Order: sequence, then C-alpha cells, then structure tokens
Amino acid sequence: MAESGLYIGLMSGTSLDGVDGVLLRLADEAAAVGIRVLQHAHRPFPAELRDELAALNQAGADEIHRAQMAAIGLAAVYADVVSDLLQGAGVSAAQVRAIGAHGQTVRHRPDCGYTVQIQAPALLVERCGMTVVADFRSRDIAAGGQGAPLVPAFHRAVFGQAGEALAVLNLGGIANLSLMDADGATLGFDCGPANVLLDVWAQRHLGAAFDAAGAWASGGTVQPALLRTLLADPYFASPPPKSTGRDYFHLPWLQGFLAAHPGLAPRDVQATLAELTAQSVARDLRRHLPAAQSLVVCGGGASNADVMRRLRQALPGVEVVDSSARGLPPQQVEAAAFAWLAARALAGLPGNLPTVTGAAGPRVLGAIYPA
Repeated sequence: MAESGLYIGLMSGTSLDGVDGVLLRLADEAAAVGIRVLQHAHRPFPAELRDELAALNQAGADEIHRAQMAAIGLAAVYADVVSDLLQGAGVSAAQVRAIGAHGQTVRHRPDCGYTVQIQAPALLVERCGMTVVADFRSRDIAAGGQGAPLVPAFHRAVFGQAGEALAVLNLGGIANLSLMDADGATLGFDCGPANVLLDVWAQRHLGAAFDAAGAWASGGTVQPALLRTLLADPYFASPPPKSTGRDYFHLPWLQGFLAAHPGLAPRDVQATLAELTAQSVARDLRRHLPAAQSLVVCGGGASNADVMRRLRQALPGVEVVDSSARGLPPQQVEAAAFAWLAARALAGLPGNLPTVTGAAGPRVLGAIYPA
C-alpha cells in the first residue's frame, strides 16, 4: 500500500545535461502543500542518447522511429534514477504514490497548438511498478495557453511569502522568470536563452560539455555591438505570455548574428552570450516586477559563477541568491515541481496559472498511468 505523501519527480531539461530526480514528502497531500525533499539523484545521459535528443529538436530522417527509440532510452535512465532514489532513502516502490515525469522536450510550438515531450510512461510504470503522471503541458495548450512555464505555481507555493515581492529565476537551457507581487499576483515567462547557447558554443570551441562555472566566459570581453543586435531580436521585446526553446534559440540563430560581426574571438562571443542572459533577465525583471528586492536562482545555471556575477551587476539593489538560501538546492527545484504537479493531478487540483501561460482557465495537468 502506498504511503500517503511520498512522490518522485523526474526532470530532464533543455540543457540536456541528464536527469535530476527527487523523492519528496508532502505535509498536506490533499492540498499538495508543505514539501520536504528526502533524496536527490542525478544521472547524466549516455553520449549517444544525448546526441540523439539534441538532433530530434530539428527535422530529420526517420523521426518517428528515432523518437520512439530515444523515448525507450530515456525511460531506462529515468528508471535508474528512481532506483537510486529508493535505495538512497531506504524506501520501497510500494510506499510511493506516483512519479511525475516531465519527459524531454524536442519541439515546443504553442503557436501551432502543440508541444512534444518524448518519453515512454507506460514502460516506466512497468520498470518501476509505480503510478506515473506524464504529459503535463498539452492540456494547458489545448486550453489556449503556452504550456510553459509550469514552475511558477510551484515557485509560489514553495518560495512565496505574504507581503514580499519576489522573483525566482530558473536557469536551465532557457531562462524563465516567476514574478510574485506582494499581493500574491503571479506572472511568469521565458526570458530567452541561458545554457542552451552557452553550452553549444563551449562544445564547439572547448570540446567540453559546458563552460564549468563560466570560467571561459569570465575571461572574455563582452562585444557591445553584438550584444545590442542579439537583444534586438523580437522575442525579447514581445510581451508575456511567452515561452521558447531550442526550436528558436539554437546555433543557427546565433550564427545568423555572427555573420554580421565577423572575426570575433570565440571567448568574447561566450562572454557576450553570458551577458545576454543577464541583461535579458534584468530587463524583464525591471519591466514586470520593479519592486522585487530578491532574485532566487535555481537550475543548473545557478552554479555558473560568471552568470551569477553578471546578474548581480545588472541588478544593483536586488539580492541575488541561489535557491539553497530558501531551503531547496538549485538542482532539485524543477524535479520537485513535477513531483508536486503529479500530486496535484492525483488530487484533481489545477497545476497551471492562467496568468502565466495565457490558458482559458485553471486546468488539471497530466495523463495518469496507474501502477
């Protein structure tokens, strides 16, 4: 019999660095509030799977078969993370109410009425013996929303405090902001690229998966002319609700701008990309929540010391801290959000915020695959 209050969340994001999983307990399961993370686990993607997931973001031959095989591979990594969580916490599968599995986004086209997160939830049920909740985004899109970001509701539940104007920034492949006014009103949207461009540029010029701690970028010189042209892209000025991904911000997007600025040193381009992330976030924060005194940063980018330094420089007077200061380490936040969304789904509670996504109203999110 499943023990009330235990949930697993699994997240593999746009940065393609692997899978983060958490085992958490909800203090009040009926209301899906009061979380405590009991265990965290991370598994990197095998190189072949990572390359295939990246390739599936663009049109290619035999996509249907390749996507299904990648989904099977992803389920294997998910199952390994679940096993790590259970063993680390000394918990059995029978004690867990459900797994919330985000899947891997390979296309995000709310403008066309769809989003695709590939995974194999039925296979995950068979591998793990637990109920799985998946496909969180499509119901919001069906209701006229963007389907993203979905984490602002969780950020409000976990980090929000009455009377405080607070901003929460997730730095994954894409940077997204959750903005909570002192009266509780919440806005959220994708600001623009974060790790997605920083990583692809580092892979091309360093031969490394990413620029560790932003050390390479920190020694470069921001190129003002390039930065101005990047920030002039229409996405940055478009009003929320808005969301984006690798469909829009990818290497060809960057190369289109670099063609007008030939001869730049690769390290200076990296520094400019880091500054692009900081400046786009700072502009959106000043535009939409100028009263914010704190910016809580989560996601893998919170460990990028260079980007964090740039954020502090771009936001004088705003306290910029990683989410550990609010009780939840950066790498655990998104996985915890999808465990929480799974609990919301099983309780029949809405998981979206229409003020964030633009959906016609609150909706229960997720497809449930019973154990």
